[in-house]
Amino acid sequence: MQDRGATGNQRNPLRTLALAVILAAGAVTMIFMTRSEGTPQREKQEPLVPVKVAAAERRDVPVQLQAVGTVEAYATVSIKSRVDGQLVGVHFREGQDIKKGDLLFTIDSRPYEAALKEARARLDRDVALAGKADLDARRYAELVAKNYVSSDKFEQFRANAEALRATVAADRAAMERAQLNLDYCYIRAPMTGRTGRLLVDEGAQIKANDDKGGMVEIMQIMPINVGFAVPQQYLTEIKIHMARGPLVVEVDIPESKAKPDPGALDFLDHKVNTQTGTVLLKGAFANKDRLLWPGQFVMATLTLTTRSDAVVIPSVAIQVGQNGQFVYVVKPDMSVEFRAVVPGMSVGDEVVIDKGLAAGERVVTEGQLRLVPGARVQISS
Repeated sequence: MQDRGATGNQRNPLRTLALAVILAAGAVTMIFMTRSEGTPQREKQEPLVPVKVAAAERRDVPVQLQAVGTVEAYATVSIKSRVDGQLVGVHFREGQDIKKGDLLFTIDSRPYEAALKEARARLDRDVALAGKADLDARRYAELVAKNYVSSDKFEQFRANAEALRATVAADRAAMERAQLNLDYCYIRAPMTGRTGRLLVDEGAQIKANDDKGGMVEIMQIMPINVGFAVPQQYLTEIKIHMARGPLVVEVDIPESKAKPDPGALDFLDHKVNTQTGTVLLKGAFANKDRLLWPGQFVMATLTLTTRSDAVVIPSVAIQVGQNGQFVYVVKPDMSVEFRAVVPGMSVGDEVVIDKGLAAGERVVTEGQLRLVPGARVQISS
């Protein structure tokens, strides 16, 4: 019995130690819980998304079509000789401005001067013969009336007089032709313009209306044309606005700060190009400053009309989702709202919003990829 009591006395310290550990652990737990309950946990906040914004503006917007255009001479003439002969004079320089009627070339005129003299002499001779024949015919007419000669004799003189009158008419035509050929030896500018490269040299033998090419080409560059093509779906709208009055055409020259004065739509092609589905237009420009040059590429802008009180935003604000196009609108509390919109025409770097946005509302233009509806933003400059 004593042995059992001794053993039980030995176990009591161990039990006491275990109980103390349990009580201490409980006390620590209670203290932790008390502190936790006494200190409220801070609410976790999402970081602000930096974005750039722009306000939707209400203003008048021109309705325009843009296309790459090519500058063309208003008129082009290839100068050819109308007579054969040796070229004895060139009276201009390559690339020179000329006026209508200026002397360009001289063909050796001596053969044509001789031909004119010969034609004039032939005419003078035949005029004299025709006069004598007419006189003889009248005299024989009187003799026939008095029965002094037969009517057959009179008919011979009358026929001879008529033949000579016809000869005189032919001689006059021949002399006029000879005069024209002489005049053609002096080749003059048919219009005001600018000469191109000289295609013949002085002293060369010139052939009339040579199919191999002309002697020089003249281009009229004041005024000047700009040709450009637009998609056929705009054809009806273009014709409607053309009927209301002249349409303004403007051009921009690539890599140039100079801007030509506006022109006017001058030509609408009579058919659509079936291969490209486009229709050719031409604008006429006064080109007084000569900024436009034949063969030059430009960006042409045709203004059809002006749309009043349109809501406009930068094009970069437009996003495309599964349900169509949308923008992120920044609300007063700096959170963003997903807003479906219906974009209209584009004007440079901006787009007209036909539906879904009001003037003054702010839209996100940079940083959209990090946004979700309801996200809070920080506007950066």
